[in-house]
Amino acid sequence: MRTRVTALLKIRYPIIQGGMQWVGRAELASAVSHAGGLGILTSLTQPTPQALGEEIDRCRRMTSEPFGVNLTVLPTANPPRYDDYLGVAIDRQVPVLETAGSNMATFIARAKAAGMVVVHKCTSVRHALSAQAHGVDAVSIDGFEAAGHAGEDDIGALVLIRIAARRLAVPVVASGGIADGAAMAAVMALGAEGVNMGTRFCATQEAPLHPNIKRALVSATERDTKLIFRTLRNTGRVLRNAISEEVVAREQAPGGATFPDLHPLVAGARGRSALERGAVDDGLVWAGQSVGVIDDLPTCGDLIARMVAEYREAIARCQAAALE
Repeated sequence: MRTRVTALLKIRYPIIQGGMQWVGRAELASAVSHAGGLGILTSLTQPTPQALGEEIDRCRRMTSEPFGVNLTVLPTANPPRYDDYLGVAIDRQVPVLETAGSNMATFIARAKAAGMVVVHKCTSVRHALSAQAHGVDAVSIDGFEAAGHAGEDDIGALVLIRIAARRLAVPVVASGGIADGAAMAAVMALGAEGVNMGTRFCATQEAPLHPNIKRALVSATERDTKLIFRTLRNTGRVLRNAISEEVVAREQAPGGATFPDLHPLVAGARGRSALERGAVDDGLVWAGQSVGVIDDLPTCGDLIARMVAEYREAIARCQAAALE
């Protein structure tokens, strides 16, 4: 497959693995890259910048194909050493930086000056246009179907991707609700030149998640996600489980809930522990509506090969219909 995204990232297929907290490790990133996509290591999954450097080295030992590093900047009282994490990625000559979050201009400029390709992930066309103005090479946009924080506009990918493709000069990567080749064909028809998948790659053999978590993703339907933090204007989409049900109940109770009220339920350490122990109902499991399409646990290589075949079949069906 050839698009501006494959040329930019030097990959065989325009399929990017999302930079997911606790999941974006060398096992998964190397498998995605080796299969022809772009694997992503998540900076803040690593406890220190030095640990990120070791993870980059480990990923390089597992694949000779290009991979990237995600740097997500979020408002917090005790911010991580973002500059140092980026410095490690630059020093290790990682070719691609996936950025997300707010106030990214300085990081984008520094990465570009070092020769990195920058793909910025956002949730709206207005933020995408701002990222383009700051010099990013491509934009990945989350539709409302996506896992994680998909913004407050509630715009699905079918509309969002089409508008973005019409208004942006840089390539658009579609994210949210994509789990197979037919969905990839659909967003490419809308003008996207690549796809970004998180939830689908969580349900693979190489994903560093407990088998119980993977089985929960496979057995879930499209109705088995919950929107949390709606009342806090920080909406996130997660798998429906005991924790997410409790979070929503507290938000909807008389008087509502503040983030400190919810923190014991949603703390990152608790979520990480649940993912590693397979305790599906003991922490947040971030997942998008694409769980409704996921029904197996392939290797990343098998998944990407199947997606490309499904993509070509979908395009052939459309071409056949156009000829009738």
